[in-house]
This record gives sequence, structure tokens and C-alpha cells, in this order.
Amino acid sequence: MEALSEFESDRTGHAKRGLSVFFSPKSVAVIGATEKAGHVGRAILWNLISSPFGGTVYPVNPKRAAVLGIRAYSSIAAVPELVDLAILVTPAESVPQVMRECAAAGVIGAVIISAGFRETGPRGLELERDTLAIAREAGIRVIGPNCLGVMCPVSGLNATFASNIAQPGTVALISQSGAICTALLDWSLREQVGFSAVVSVGSMLDVGWGALIDYLGSDPHTRSIVIYMESIGDARSFLSAAREVALSKPILVIKAGRTELAAKAAASHTGSLVGSDSVLDAAFRRVGVLRINELSDVFNMTEVLARQRNPSGPHLTIVTNAGGPGVLATDALISLGAEPSSLAAETVQALNKVLPPHWSHGNPIDIIGDAGPERYEQAVRIAADDPNTDGVLVIMTPQSMSDPVEIAKKLAPFASRKGKPILASWMGGEKASEGEVVLNREGIPTFLFPDAAVRAFHYMWRYSDNLRALYETPAVTNGDSQARDSATHLIESVRRSGRTLLTEFESKRLLAYYGIPTVETRLAATEDEATQISNSLGYPVAVKLNSFTVTHKTDVGGVKLSLYDASSVRTAYREIESAVAAKLGAEHFNGVTIQPMASAEGYELILGSTIDPQFGPVLLFGAGGQLVEVFQDRALALPPLNTTLARRLIEQTRIFRALKGVRGRDPVDVPALEHLLVRFSELVLEQKWIREIDINPLLASPEALLALDARVVVYDQEANPSEIPKPAIRPYPSKYVEQLTLQNGELLQIRPIRPDDEPEFVRFHTTLSDESVYHRYFFFMNLESRIRHERLTQMCFIDYDRQMALVAERPGEPGHPGEIIGVGRLIKDSGGDQAEVAVLVSDAFQNRGIGSLLVQRLIEFARDEKLGLLTASFLAENEPIARLFKSQGFAISDGSDPEVRQAELRL
Repeated sequence: MEALSEFESDRTGHAKRGLSVFFSPKSVAVIGATEKAGHVGRAILWNLISSPFGGTVYPVNPKRAAVLGIRAYSSIAAVPELVDLAILVTPAESVPQVMRECAAAGVIGAVIISAGFRETGPRGLELERDTLAIAREAGIRVIGPNCLGVMCPVSGLNATFASNIAQPGTVALISQSGAICTALLDWSLREQVGFSAVVSVGSMLDVGWGALIDYLGSDPHTRSIVIYMESIGDARSFLSAAREVALSKPILVIKAGRTELAAKAAASHTGSLVGSDSVLDAAFRRVGVLRINELSDVFNMTEVLARQRNPSGPHLTIVTNAGGPGVLATDALISLGAEPSSLAAETVQALNKVLPPHWSHGNPIDIIGDAGPERYEQAVRIAADDPNTDGVLVIMTPQSMSDPVEIAKKLAPFASRKGKPILASWMGGEKASEGEVVLNREGIPTFLFPDAAVRAFHYMWRYSDNLRALYETPAVTNGDSQARDSATHLIESVRRSGRTLLTEFESKRLLAYYGIPTVETRLAATEDEATQISNSLGYPVAVKLNSFTVTHKTDVGGVKLSLYDASSVRTAYREIESAVAAKLGAEHFNGVTIQPMASAEGYELILGSTIDPQFGPVLLFGAGGQLVEVFQDRALALPPLNTTLARRLIEQTRIFRALKGVRGRDPVDVPALEHLLVRFSELVLEQKWIREIDINPLLASPEALLALDARVVVYDQEANPSEIPKPAIRPYPSKYVEQLTLQNGELLQIRPIRPDDEPEFVRFHTTLSDESVYHRYFFFMNLESRIRHERLTQMCFIDYDRQMALVAERPGEPGHPGEIIGVGRLIKDSGGDQAEVAVLVSDAFQNRGIGSLLVQRLIEFARDEKLGLLTASFLAENEPIARLFKSQGFAISDGSDPEVRQAELRL
């Protein structure tokens, strides 16, 4: 994938080799095969021999000489050839021993069909752990336990106990529920829907979502991936794989457990913890995954996304020959959060020229019941040309003068129209279905009813919007937190004191360290001190409880606002002290804080973070104030944020409309708010001991952003760092930022690449000669191709779990970006312990040791990541790069291609 590296590389590597055994094995052993009717071992063996897949099948049963007429073997060790794939259909108690025998026999992969593991309790969990330990020591990949099996209709493999093998197709299905698998398989046979692969993952003891998404992402037979999910499992692995694959293949997820009751049912079914559903939605958005709510919509959407371009916006125009269906479609559109487009004046004028005088003169465009093929064609063409329209839904209801087939033929040319999808709802019976055949053949998706078509458009827009976030280049932020160490020291001092709650005063200091503006706050331990501070600050002031234990000050009468004189301050001090003593005890009163009253002009927002057991830190943004729980106007996101992601988080809330300016009020500085959110996400990620943090309210006005109150809860001293959930998305690895001085005295910075480096990468590519480009890519690539936005975005916006790109940068002028003069990139072999490296240096700076420095730092990174092998491929004529790799300890060898040489370094 050219956009992912400075060299061409098979990114799937080990994962592809390791998982291919499940889809194209040369030999399969069914351990537990039997002739007993209704037994799973019989069904799987029958399916394997009934659907030839190009391999040999060996039944294993110590009590029988043959099973279903095929010679049986007493054990896996007795099988006369090496077995690629073992299917285990034995009782759970026997599985560890069977896995030990598979390891001794050199088995590569195993599918454990058997149930009776973690879902049964502690003993089942112990059996899982023993089985996994044996498998990992032997390098055996495992699918299951408690699963239906694996099916590859393209090769003919049916290693499941489903009643039939699916038809070959381009959709890969991964399901955590065997029952859902069988139901979808039965449905697919009736509807003539084909699959490239079907995998029932069960409890995901070893192979999980991430590994399968990686494999199917590179599978040439798979065009889209459908997942039925009950629990997320390894969140970081799933998100990392999904983000990379979603850029080229749609990933659609049906997630069970949307409601609390369903979540409990799902958890009991899989034996896994289930995270917050809203957090899961945020995670899916972050990586470009489309969540589908209705099972019935899943395969419609795989077809739609394959046939039509995604819309660039949420605005749909409806063309119909009947008012009722148009109104129903509009209602459905609005209820989903999409929008009917507002027709431009020139569009209305154009329609006036071709439609009867009594047409609807708006959207939906009702072209009247007697509309024929020409009127439909004219109306759809004008609607599609409308500048405010992002997609068109064409509705045809049966009328005596309608000709569904001819109308469909007139719409055929619109199927290939770029940027604006065309959907159709041909309502009616046999005659309408004939028109549907024409539309489907031309690539225009059809739906029985308009509301289904509207749902499809809404899904298309959501999918498009999610992907666009991956391609957008964020603005540069000032990530220099000069007082980061001070923030860490503050939190450590609180934890050492035995406390887990920071006072408001401490919380605001913490925010200030990260450049988040706070209202000036001072501590007062006595009435006299409170009045002195108030006099110096100037009135009016706010007096608030200072306590080492109280979380919500308002609940105990600990907040007094708008105090205009010293007498009011004294009274407030005494009232707060008395209220806390009466409700909680005098020991919970530790004085008060004094702060000037901020202007009431502005919007009260909330910005916070908490720890999700599966996704780690989760950010929250929305409307704040005392009624935050009542209004429930909030959106979630996973850190780290950049300005683009921060903007999208803000846009998800209803208060965003107000922030842009309403009713004559000036807008809030939204870019400044984006930067504040980015700094807040840095705080959350860098200060790992923070358990919860709230800024509420964060006052946002056209003049300023100001944190008026803050609450921070940290883990206690007994907390085990290994038990604190890690961020689901790996943050920027700042430990690899390094300042160097070259031998000629020139300053140089080596650092990991950032998403906002794209503009500088455009300039970097202008400094490369044709020879440098050819040596790096093994073919000539013109500048226009190298600096395509989509390509550079993928190169700069990387997943640090999967790869590392280090840039060599000359310092720029104050306030300006530096000049990138070189880049070294390491891409991990997914699922393995090796990686491929490459380096590229601007022509003007070659032969100065910069390439060597980049390779040295990549080697250090590889050692930190516990990788075992680094490899590189380069043209045989490229002697300078050969000398560079030799100098860093790589062994050089000739490859199968005489024009390409290999470099290898064992770590």
C-alpha cells in the first residue's frame, strides 16, 4: 500500500501467513469425528468431505477404525502426514491435552468447536489459560472455543457444523454468535448473497477481531467485512486494524448490547465485560467503521457501498410521483438526523420549465402521478445538478400511466454520476420488480420502501463522514507543556498524602500547567483571610468550599456566588463551614477558595474524562452547568485528539449551533476551543494516574475560554499500573523526540511524524530527484502522484502501534514549522515480531549521516517494541543504501530477483 510507507510492502506479513491455514489448508484433522447422528463431530466431517476444498481430511477417533467410510486414526500423532488445521470437537476437559498432542504433531492452526470454557466459571477459565499457553508455546493459532467453525466458500472449505455451505461472494462475515451465523447463512442462500469467508470466533481465545480484519483486509476476494459483535475484546487491536482496512474496504458492525439489559445478556453469553455503548460508537467513528442498527440493513449496505459513491454531505433530494411516499421519506430522513436539501433558486427555475405548473415547488419534488420516463429523467438530472444536493432518492409508485421499466432505463446513466449517489424505491408488484432488475443491473440500489432507502443514504453519509475525518489534515498545535513535570509532581504529592481527590485549587493548577485558562483562585483558611483576599481581588467574588474529601461542593451548600462586600464574604464563609459540619462533619471543611466572578456572558460547557474498562481514557464534551445530567447534550471521543478530531467532537453536540453564534450573538472562537480540547487530551494521556476529571463549567464566550470549576480524582497509592486500562489508541510517542547537533554544528531534531506534517511533506517531496524516488519506490513516480492529499494523509496520520515514522527536521523560525529533510519508516509485520525499514533523505542533505541516524533510532524503537528481526529491500544498484545498512549491522544478501537485494538485522 503506497500510502502507508516510503517503500512498497506487504503489510499483512505474518498475519496473512498465520491465518491462511484457516481458509486454505492442505490437510484437516477432525479430532472427535464420529458417525453418531446429530453429533457435531459428524456434521463437521460430513461438511468437509461433501465440499471439496483441495485438501485431505483425517478423522481422529480412538474407538473407530473408520468414520463415514474414511479411515480414522487413534490420535493426531498417528496421522501419516503433517496436519495444517485441526478441528477440536472433544469435551472441554480434554482440550488442553489434545492441544498438547497437536503441538507435538506440528499442527499450524486449530479451531476449538467445544463449549464449556470461561462461560462456565473459574474451571472453564483455567482450561482456556492452559490451552492458550500450550498453543502459544507451539506457535499454533486458535479460533474459538465455543464456535461454529470456519467457512471459505471461495475455496470450498466448510469446517463448520452449519447445514449448508454459502455461495461464493465478496462479503466476509465474522460473528461472535454461532446462531447468528447460521441464520445469516440460511438467509443468504434464499437471497442469493455470497460470502468470501465466514468465521465464527466464539470466545476469541487467540485469534480476535484485529487479526481477522488484517487478514481479510488483504484478501483479494473480500470487498467488505460484516461483523456481529457482542464484546470488543482487545480494543486496541480492533481499532488499529479497523482504521487501516476501513480506508479501502467498508467494515460494517452490528453490536449487540445497545441497552443495559441486552449488554448484560451479551456479557453472560460470551463471558466478557461489555463497555459503554456510547464509548463504542465513539470508537467506531474514530476508525471509520460503520455501525448498523438493524440486521436487515447489513447486506443492503454492503451492496450500496460497493455500487455507489459516498455522498459528500447529509442533504438528500427526493423525486417522487406521489406525495405520500415523499412525505414519509422526509419524515424518516429528519428522524435519523439527516437533512432534506433546500433546492437552489436556479434548480426551482429549471424544474418549472419541465414540470407541470402544480408540481410541489420544493423538496420532495413531486412530479405528479402521470409522470413518464422523460419527465423522470429531466427531474432527476436537474435535482442531481442542484448545488445543495448530496444525493437523490427516486420513488416510483404504480400508476396506470407509469412504465417502471422504461423509467428505470432512463435513470441508468445516473448510476455512474460522481459524488452524488442515486437510490431508488420502486414500489409495487411484478411490473415494479422488472424495473428493479434494470436498476440493479446498472448499479442503482433499489429498496422496497422509501424509508429503507433513506436509512441507506444516512448510513452512507455517516460512513463517508467517518472516513473523511481520517483524511483531514489538522492544524498545528503547540504541544509544549513546559510544566508537565510540575503536573506530575502535583498528582504524586496528592497520592502520597493518601488522598484521591484534588481540591479545586489543585485541580486548577493542574489545568494551568497544560495551558488551559482558569479563573484566578486563592486559598483562605480563615474568615479574615477570605475578606483580605476578596478585597485585593475586587468585588464581586465567589466563595467555594475547599475540601480534601468532598466531590460535589454544590450538594453540601459549598458554593456562594456574586458576593459584593466583605460582610457577605464573612457570612458565606460561616455558612459553608456550618453546612459542611452539619452534613458531613467538621473534618471535611478545609477552608474556602476565593475567585472573582466571571462574566455571565457566554455558554457553560463541560469537558471531562473517565476510564472505560475496555477503551481506557474517554473524553466527554457538551453543554455544562448544574443541569448537565438533565440536558444530556454530550459527545464522546477517544484520545489523543488533534484539531480535526476536536472539531468533530464539538460538532456532535446541540450546543455547537449556539457556539457558532445565534440570535445576533457573536460566535465563540471555535478554533481556540479545538486547541483547548487537544491540550486537555494531552493532560489525560500524560497523567496516567488520573481516574476522572471534569471541567464544569468551562465558560465559552467570544472573548475567552475560562475554566470556572474543576474536579480531579486520581488512583490511590495501592493501584497497580498494569491493571489501569491503557488508551485504546496509542498516543504520540514523545519519548522519541530528540535534539541533535551534527558534526558541522548544524542543529537537527529527530521526532515521530505527526498528522499536521502533511504540508511540510509536500515541500519535502519537491526536494527529491528522480533517482532518489526510483531508488526508494523501485519505479518512477511523478510529483503529483507523490503529494496526493489522500496518500500523504495516510503517511503522516499513522498508527504508532503498527508503524513508526521518524522525521529529521531542521529547526524553523520561531512560530514556523521546521524543514523536514529526511524520513525513516518502520512497518511491523502484523502479528509477528519482525518489521521492514526504509529511509529517504532529501538530495541536498544526503551523505551527511542523516540516513544513518534515522536507521539507528528505528533500531532503538524496534528493540523497545521487543521485535526480533528487521528487514529491508533495496535496488542492487543502490550502493549508498547498502553501505548504510552494513554500517548499522545489517547482513546483506541477494534475493530471488537479481535487481533487488535484502538487508536483515536480528535484534
